[in-house]
Amino acid sequence: MAGLPKLENFIDGQFLATGSYIKSYDPSTGEHYLNIPDSGAEEVQKAVEAARKAFITWSKTPGKERARLMNAIADVVESRLDEFAEAESRDQGKPVWLAKAVDIPRVCYNMRAFASGIMHQTGISLAMPEVDCTNYTCQRPVGVAGLISPWNLPLYLLTFKLAPALAAGCTVVCKPSEMTSMTAYMLAKVMNEVGLPAGVCNIVFGTGPKAGEAIVTNPNVPVISFTGSTAVGKRIQALTAPYVKKLSLELGGKNAGIVFADVDLEKCLPVMMRSSFINQGEVCLTTSRIFVQEPIFDEFVKRFVEKAKSIKVGDPTDSNNMLGALISKEHLAKVQSYIDLAKAEGCTINTGLEPLDLPEKNKNGYFLRPTVITNVPDTSRLMTEEIFGPVVCIVPFKTEEEVIERANSVDYGLCASIWTENVRTTHRVAPQLQVGTVWVNCWMVRHLCLPFGGCKFSGVGREGVKESMDLYTDTTTICVKYE
Repeated sequence: MAGLPKLENFIDGQFLATGSYIKSYDPSTGEHYLNIPDSGAEEVQKAVEAARKAFITWSKTPGKERARLMNAIADVVESRLDEFAEAESRDQGKPVWLAKAVDIPRVCYNMRAFASGIMHQTGISLAMPEVDCTNYTCQRPVGVAGLISPWNLPLYLLTFKLAPALAAGCTVVCKPSEMTSMTAYMLAKVMNEVGLPAGVCNIVFGTGPKAGEAIVTNPNVPVISFTGSTAVGKRIQALTAPYVKKLSLELGGKNAGIVFADVDLEKCLPVMMRSSFINQGEVCLTTSRIFVQEPIFDEFVKRFVEKAKSIKVGDPTDSNNMLGALISKEHLAKVQSYIDLAKAEGCTINTGLEPLDLPEKNKNGYFLRPTVITNVPDTSRLMTEEIFGPVVCIVPFKTEEEVIERANSVDYGLCASIWTENVRTTHRVAPQLQVGTVWVNCWMVRHLCLPFGGCKFSGVGREGVKESMDLYTDTTTICVKYE
């Protein structure tokens, strides 16, 4: 590890070295390029103590001042868009253009949206003249929040947790994924630059079993927000049960796209391509099961496959490439195992097996072509398990009743999309889908004032301006008698 950059934990406003490190790899080349602190209970405890100390003042800091600092962070990140985007691309493998267009702008939007939200937070007031009383509610920050974010949208999802927590008056201990830590480290430097008080935000780098579990089980961290796999979410529920902590768990998905025969394919297909393959399919909201009504099934598959074949995959720094590299060698092997399963089960692999023509520097990177599979039974693991890669299954259906039952047949319930020109179909089908979000003739259109989250194995809790504030605050109802 000698000679390569080493990140440091950010605790109480200072950057602190640690004794051992984890190797971090560039997904596009397979090269070890960075060393990450291998933190554990000791480092987490220091971070929690710093956060508890800072909470005394931060929780009483006027909302206007908290908002000013959050907006200042957004301004600096925005001014360094290229720098943050290039770092995120190298960390996660996504194209630089995508990080510039989506991830980093959303970081700034997250900070500004919740900075605005705290300025407009209201309580409830209710008069009871029959007993000469007035009731009203007030909210107070919970305390130290533990924020654990994933590798697929590193800074985007970290700030989606960080922004509401800071706005609500909580202090935080963050743990980004050990595979994508650079942009969180860069954000810590920005926080010092704009004058965020020491201890308000602490970032501890390391693995889930060591650093993550130390945060989750710390008795002085009363609220946990986690985005990641369902398996880890279940473990967090079990570990926090003795402490009765507040939880937000945004977990996996096996999301359905339902395409009715009356759809406008010219409008549908480009969006379905994006929802299936953007970010190498490494998005929890990815459409991985597409149900197409029988009259247009063959035409849909033909045109979808043609478009999938035209997608360029390769060097993330090349703006002509839509897809970059998957996150790791191990994850590439996992996704590839599902393609091998499709072969073993006799499914039809329409595209995805063609060799890639990569630049020499990317020959050892973790790349995979968009893969389209048909003739898949609903009972196949391809249709029931989250693959989290550029692999999509397309199957036919006949009736509304049938497709609703099949779409709901999996353990997950994060999101779905419906494609139809008939508004009556929309209003009949959408409420019957067992998911947290249904998009109609669109995908990934979100307003932060509306709740977002999943059901079933896709998680608990909701995120949004109001819902996130509720997570990071406790509500007290006060009853005052007139006399």
